[in-house]
Amino acid sequence: MPVRIFLLVLAFSTLTGCNNTLNPLCGSARPMPVIGSLSPSTVTFAEVQQGVVLTVNGSNFVPASEIMVNAKALAAKANSSEQLQVTLTTDVISGPGPVNIKVSTPSGNSGDVGCSSGGVSTVLVLNVH
Repeated sequence: MPVRIFLLVLAFSTLTGCNNTLNPLCGSARPMPVIGSLSPSTVTFAEVQQGVVLTVNGSNFVPASEIMVNAKALAAKANSSEQLQVTLTTDVISGPGPVNIKVSTPSGNSGDVGCSSGGVSTVLVLNVH
């Protein structure tokens, strides 16, 4: 009997140190978002005043992913796991200049069982002229 308990503890401790694909307890874990490009990458402030659609291309996006515009989280439309869209207005961009864009995905885990989940992508810059 003590051998079985030891093996169960050993198996659990080994699994919790593994990556999410090997750990069966990471079923609700979400991957860290990765952004590769913005479309358009340059806009005029006049376009922002009218409301311009920004497309963020990358990978590991989920419906809960948000587009961060200068650290302000905006609900995004997830077209796929590789594309998010949001409409930019003067509510988030107050004038010309560089605008930091990144994607944030909240954690999908309800507890810490050794799974990484969600996170924030690197930053790309949208140029507003």
